[in-house]
Amino acid sequence: MQRDSALSRPHNIELSTLPPLGQILVEDGTLSTDQLRQALAAQVRGGQRLLLGEVLIQMGLVDKTVLLQAVAKNRGVEFVMEPAALFEEGAMALIPENMRKEHRVCALFLAGTELVVATADPQNYFVEELIARETGFKVRFVASPDESIDALLSDPTRAAENVNKQAEELVADLFDGTDEADYQLQEKRVEEMMGFDATDDVGPVVKLVNFMICSAAAEGASDIHIEPDEGHLRVRYRIDGVLFHKLSPPYRMHAAISSRVKIMAHMDISERRVPQDGEISVRVKGRAIDLRVSTLPGKFGEKIVMRIIDVSTAKLGLEKLGFRPKMLETFQNVIDQPYGIVLVTGPTGSGKSTTLYSVLGTFDTIANNVSTVEDPVEANLQGVHQAQINPKAGFTFSGALRALLRQDPDIIMVGEIRDGETGQIAVQAALTGHLVLSTLHTNDAPSSITRLQNLGVEPFLVAASLKGVLAQRLVRRICSQCKQEFSPDAQQLKSLGEYAPMCSRLWKGTGCRKCHDTGLSGRLGVYELMVPDEALIDAICANSEPAKIREVLKAGGFSTLWDDGVQKVLEGMTTIEEVYGACRR
Repeated sequence: MQRDSALSRPHNIELSTLPPLGQILVEDGTLSTDQLRQALAAQVRGGQRLLLGEVLIQMGLVDKTVLLQAVAKNRGVEFVMEPAALFEEGAMALIPENMRKEHRVCALFLAGTELVVATADPQNYFVEELIARETGFKVRFVASPDESIDALLSDPTRAAENVNKQAEELVADLFDGTDEADYQLQEKRVEEMMGFDATDDVGPVVKLVNFMICSAAAEGASDIHIEPDEGHLRVRYRIDGVLFHKLSPPYRMHAAISSRVKIMAHMDISERRVPQDGEISVRVKGRAIDLRVSTLPGKFGEKIVMRIIDVSTAKLGLEKLGFRPKMLETFQNVIDQPYGIVLVTGPTGSGKSTTLYSVLGTFDTIANNVSTVEDPVEANLQGVHQAQINPKAGFTFSGALRALLRQDPDIIMVGEIRDGETGQIAVQAALTGHLVLSTLHTNDAPSSITRLQNLGVEPFLVAASLKGVLAQRLVRRICSQCKQEFSPDAQQLKSLGEYAPMCSRLWKGTGCRKCHDTGLSGRLGVYELMVPDEALIDAICANSEPAKIREVLKAGGFSTLWDDGVQKVLEGMTTIEEVYGACRR
């Protein structure tokens, strides 16, 4: 008789020596400790003729599917409720028919040199090795219920059609009234790995993932969130910093979607117990798109987030970032310096990397040796040597920067100054004839002086090396399609403070399809630029307190983030609420 290989037999009923599967069932909340004790005791009374899993099923404490999910977790393989959703024609024949029937296994697809095989007995190492010897491929098991495997073995085409019906209907709705060719990814590596050609009639899961990536890129999304919850699946896009719900695929498609994304990102599809990271490179309508993929285990399955990096928008010109003309001219003068350090500051997601890439795009890479040290490399830059740090291998920002200084650099971009050693090396490089660009996590430009000093850089070195600090935030633009004038109310005028007398007429978006009824579409930067003059240099050398630094800047006519934001409100670029939220937090 073929048994469910649920777990090894326990030697006693002490909780300290529970078998791994028992621990998983208790930790997941499937069983209470008392229920597990009862089952272990029943197993002992029966002379341990039955496996614990069989005892649990007989007692009605778990069903076979729940038990198999726990077995899969214990073995470290993925549980796939409907393996037919992953089935690729041609894979079945890779395992001889007699072996398929005898061991009830089904090959689903080939991923490079790995054959993904569905089985209801994922702990049967003998069968795994047998298939590997027979096929010549490395075998990767996924756990699936007996009935799902039986359906695939008896009629794979019909099983796949039944399972994919919901997916096909969803995809048909998505593509209704559109040209499906608009949602095809040019991704040769994935096509080769998955064993299909771009012209083939690919399955609904492939079409669905393609649709997510293409539609998100078309809408200007920065992230795609694929989130499983109890009994349902949610897909959201982050557009202009705000998450919007977009799709609700059937929950049963989660495993197939997850596996498809993992394969595209060169990740381990069987590993769902720990977070994973990967990358996807595709072309959408001729545009190069990179996606940084992250998975995170959760109670109802893995959450997947794909960060979209549009290579073309990652290298915008400075003139497209939202600088007002006078500040753009001043900033251009700062980065035209032959040496010194220039910093861009702001919180995560404030557009610092885009600004630095745009700055790098202004340099002559033929006449200058331009190099970067990044974590990670956001986009490829023509004529620029880009190094990605690898802390696990000991390749840190400070180590990379030290090595880079032996490469005869003219211009150096360091992704972030995270520690004192990196800060001190960057300052020394700036003082020895190199232009150094980097970022700091500070709320405003003046705080960067204190931050550098806290990292151990002497005040006189800060004063001697610092050429400029650009602090920034991102705010949403008023939608051009539904923009209209209005008269601000008393509360809005009060929030504007000294600028209120200038704001009798402002602009807002009323909401339309283009802006998802938000009245806002696209983003622009709000900036403050600190360029040290003689008074500021004296204050830095004197190790002045931040309040004194701000006092000196104010006396020199320093324009703050708030000032720049309000000017953009007056010019009809953005709203009071956007600027207040970004600059007064």
